[in-house]
Amino acid sequence: MSTQLTLQAPLDVPPAEVYPYLDRLWNHGLEGTTGAATFTLLIWEPSWLEQQMVRIGRIEGPIRGLERDDLIEAARLITADCDLPFSTAPMDPRLAWKVGQLEGQLEAQDLRGQFIPNAISVHTPRRLITLVPTLDASQSLETMVAAYCPLPDEGGAGAACGDAIVLRGGMEALRQGLPLIQPLIDEALPCWVWWNSSLDEPPEMLEALAPLPRRLVIDTSLGQPARCLDVLVERIEAGQAVNDLNWLRLRSWRESLAMVFDPPSRRDALAHVVQLDIDVEGDHPVKGLLLTAWMADRLGWHLIDSSPAEEPGGINAEFQRTDGTTVRFRQMPVPVGLPKAHPGAIVGLRLICEPADRPALCVILCSESGGCMRLESGGMAAMELVEEVVPLPEENEEMEMARLLGGGHDTTNPLLASAAPLAATILPR
Repeated sequence: MSTQLTLQAPLDVPPAEVYPYLDRLWNHGLEGTTGAATFTLLIWEPSWLEQQMVRIGRIEGPIRGLERDDLIEAARLITADCDLPFSTAPMDPRLAWKVGQLEGQLEAQDLRGQFIPNAISVHTPRRLITLVPTLDASQSLETMVAAYCPLPDEGGAGAACGDAIVLRGGMEALRQGLPLIQPLIDEALPCWVWWNSSLDEPPEMLEALAPLPRRLVIDTSLGQPARCLDVLVERIEAGQAVNDLNWLRLRSWRESLAMVFDPPSRRDALAHVVQLDIDVEGDHPVKGLLLTAWMADRLGWHLIDSSPAEEPGGINAEFQRTDGTTVRFRQMPVPVGLPKAHPGAIVGLRLICEPADRPALCVILCSESGGCMRLESGGMAAMELVEEVVPLPEENEEMEMARLLGGGHDTTNPLLASAAPLAATILPR
């Protein structure tokens, strides 16, 4: 967390007294100090994996709700104990469920929502509201309030102050506490809703927290693929501003692909694509499908058919180019020994183009050197081969969320809005 002046240290307040307490705090206890005219950030923060790993003693508390390095490393090590493939991503919801079956009753302090993360605090949120469900389903609702300002030597003169509110309890207690939230949201300021968990969780909670016109942030790598894409498409079609962290992680792949075809000698090759192959980690296909849909939309391809491949988890599809030529598509899951944090990360991509007036071109992009041997097989000697390693940034949710907050994004990215419905159609049902 960046340097802050604590106006009100985290204090337990009875649920019914939260709004009156805040009103007294800002209008009487902090006379001359106003809140930042920025935004409200509402976060659904279960942190199921972190809670479970602390409970069984694989990592130490306190529970913070962030993607800690020690949590990611411990999650990779525990997959064997849970009878899951080594390629299971640390943040895969199935891992959290499996860990929940292991024995352990350790407890730790729960600090979720009490402090504003570093990258987000620089955007001076007016109000941070965090809902933190507990493993104990019977726990009653607890509420906590804190208030902060940037220190004067960092530009804080009272105008950028904000507060943090935490609602903690079992799932049913949080459902009963939902009426407390609406009075806390200033309708005059933008409100972001960060669903920082699997989209398989109670849909009624998502509906209650993220109605229009609130801006929704989700991660389509977390949850059943069909559910993830359906939520994304439904929210886009409803006119909501939707941001998908899974889509944002494709930035380097889109940029690398564009750079490969930027030289004038290769630009025309994009009009002659005949085959697209994508390899992904594990069995979550959404990220690869979003990249495929983006390419198909940009190049004007029309989806003809899609079906499961013979290999488990694979997907086959056929597109038609604007000139009527068929483009074959195949996406395959591949085992990896050290998976990325989130399910379905792209391992490699192969694009074959067959211009009429020159030799065929094969473009292979890999997430790491030596990681695309499967894509390098099969007749490459007869083609011009271009092979690049895609520089992948750290998959840090906090940084991606901060980037969204800094950029405004009061509408859905038009590229995502076009790609999401097509990706949902490619996915075999």
